[in-house]
Amino acid sequence: MDTHRAYSLTLLFIFSVLSIHPKVIFGDSTVVFLDSPTRQYLRHPSSEIGSLSPSEIGATASVLLGSLPPSTLSAASSAKLNEVLMPKPFDKPRAVFMLEVTGAEDSQLISDSDESAFSRALTIKVDGNQRVAIQWTDEDSLVLNEVSSDAECSDSELSDFASELGGSYVEDASGPLNGELVIPMANSAFLRLHLSERADREFITGLVSLINNIKKAKKIHEVLAINEHSPAMLITGRFDGIKALEDRYGKEGITQRGLDLFVNCISKAFDSLQAAYEGQLVGVIAHVGSESKNIFDITATSRPSARSMAETEEASAEFTKIAEIVFVRTALAWTTGIIFLIATYLAIYFLMYMPITKDTLLYSNVKLD
Repeated sequence: MDTHRAYSLTLLFIFSVLSIHPKVIFGDSTVVFLDSPTRQYLRHPSSEIGSLSPSEIGATASVLLGSLPPSTLSAASSAKLNEVLMPKPFDKPRAVFMLEVTGAEDSQLISDSDESAFSRALTIKVDGNQRVAIQWTDEDSLVLNEVSSDAECSDSELSDFASELGGSYVEDASGPLNGELVIPMANSAFLRLHLSERADREFITGLVSLINNIKKAKKIHEVLAINEHSPAMLITGRFDGIKALEDRYGKEGITQRGLDLFVNCISKAFDSLQAAYEGQLVGVIAHVGSESKNIFDITATSRPSARSMAETEEASAEFTKIAEIVFVRTALAWTTGIIFLIATYLAIYFLMYMPITKDTLLYSNVKLD
């Protein structure tokens, strides 16, 4: 089994685990950190980790992005972070993909999994009901890319999406986004979505928009990667399409096939991101039930450390010293220039108004022996 195949199966298994948890991130729930298939940024799963609070999960994401953890983090929380992260202070992915999925709490995916591949996934219980706050300092260079699934897509985009998966989309003459989409699934089954139904339209347009935005995020990284020091990248997204199908059709049938399609598409998109980042990417997948608010709270704060404050004071003293030297040199240059101009003016003046007479030595009749 090659690396990409094993990694895709890992992601399928992770969504299986998440989908059977009836509780959401707020309260007794779990999030999954998905490590790189080619690099190791996370420690192997261990029963010693126990649970993490939302603030500790946010601090973990901040460290993976290459930022400092919050100064308010306690010593006990710092010790937990050391149990999660590999001791590589100078080797961080500086790229994190965070995805929230709502709905389908009781659905299950039956898929094969490779044990060694699953060892890169770290499942952690969340202890607390706060939002996961991810902070970085103002001086840190970070690009926040939100891969929204709310944007509308066109009939042509739906047709291209269906063709890539071996399916079809038949437009309806009554109006845009009103046709029928058919996608072949495993075991000779088909997923048929009628976009005249609000739930069907919300699911498929959200999925297509999410995939397209992930592709755009990949292109943005390729542009930024040209620079020698590219910024850190935080890619966040949320998908509510499964919840829409569940509210309309229940937990089985179309909802289960829709979940299978979603996992298949996200697996391919995540593999594509990993390839673009050359393995320098960590995924964080969270099941959020039916919460209306995003659980990931992204904020920028000014948290200068003691070292940065000392460096700032040293830089200020150095700047003052340089300014003094520049002032002295400038004053000296101006003074010298003014004296030179006055001397030049006087020389020209005396030359112009000197008396014109014969030189006594040149025109005298003195005879020299």
